[in-house]
Amino acid sequence: MKTYIISATFLAPILLVLHLNLILLHITPVFSAPLAPIPTRKASLQSWFAANILPFDKREADLDPALVTAEKDVVIIKVRKDGSGQFKTLTEAVKSIPKANTRRTIISIGPGVYKEKVTIERDQPFVTFYGDPKDMPTLTFDGTSKKYGGTTFCGSVTVYSNFFMAVNVIFENSSPMPKLGSMDGQAVALTLVGENAALYNCRFKGFQDTLCDLHGNHFFKDCYIEGMADFIFGNAKTIYLNTEIKALWDLGGVITAHGKEKPSDDTGFAFVHCSISGVSNGQTYLGRLWKPYGKTVFLYTDMSNVVHPEGWSDNGNTGVDSTLYNAEYMCTGPGANLRGRVKFAKKLTDAEAKPFMDLNYIGAANWLLPPPPVK
Repeated sequence: MKTYIISATFLAPILLVLHLNLILLHITPVFSAPLAPIPTRKASLQSWFAANILPFDKREADLDPALVTAEKDVVIIKVRKDGSGQFKTLTEAVKSIPKANTRRTIISIGPGVYKEKVTIERDQPFVTFYGDPKDMPTLTFDGTSKKYGGTTFCGSVTVYSNFFMAVNVIFENSSPMPKLGSMDGQAVALTLVGENAALYNCRFKGFQDTLCDLHGNHFFKDCYIEGMADFIFGNAKTIYLNTEIKALWDLGGVITAHGKEKPSDDTGFAFVHCSISGVSNGQTYLGRLWKPYGKTVFLYTDMSNVVHPEGWSDNGNTGVDSTLYNAEYMCTGPGANLRGRVKFAKKLTDAEAKPFMDLNYIGAANWLLPPPPVK
């Protein structure tokens, strides 16, 4: 079994942040409205999404009451490097958002590279980062786990608050590719901690631990994620829809490391209608053992020949093979051949796959909105 650069890590202090987050912003439970399942044909995705995830003014009755209040009172803040907006830096714009925020605050980010380490605090919910799809802004920093005392603290952008949205934004960690055996390899582009986050047409660039999808119900659509080792990791419950995944390490590497620690954790990554490409030839694992109940599923995903024939790795710890949930369903491409898969990999039945093809897997009917119409 290959030895990878370094394991993705959680730090205990983040648990305190999660606890305070729930105290400061209570999310009122509401019943999920029916949504049509994700279509089996990729060509139908855009029309299906438009028909099911309607704009706020057509779905108000179904949404979380706190979200309804926020969406009725929208404020737009412009960030422009040339000084034509209210702020020149994203940091200044975020700091201007009041504590215990109750308004949907759209930060319209002009083109250019913003080298800043940005944090949205737990009491700053309802924030949207919005860029121009024709000239997407890049939010970048070069923080590493070693520099900032842990993987969960080194992100270029860290979001502790609930109801975050990002549209047409590049999140990057500009630290150089780590050397084999390096102890300073973890370098996160985005850390998501809050509940109910949606990201549309965003790009995530880095090498090790690019995307820390740590906690909460999340939704990624039409995105791009690159990296070399554990570059999508965390213990969130997330649907990645129509997202391109690119493995950058010619020696192989691992795409996912899911952090489900006990059976009662209602978490798991679901990749639906995604694509996997890269630079290695049959050396990249879909996922590996990190925590004993890690849960990752690929459905209707096109897998190139970068995928290792075994598919999944238990890091040589066969004692957890029965608790890991590493599964595939109706995937295509040379990397999707199941004949060489490890014994603990699951080939889902139609019934087993069904929950992952439903946006209510992440409770979407109560909170998920399409990108706002920003001019």
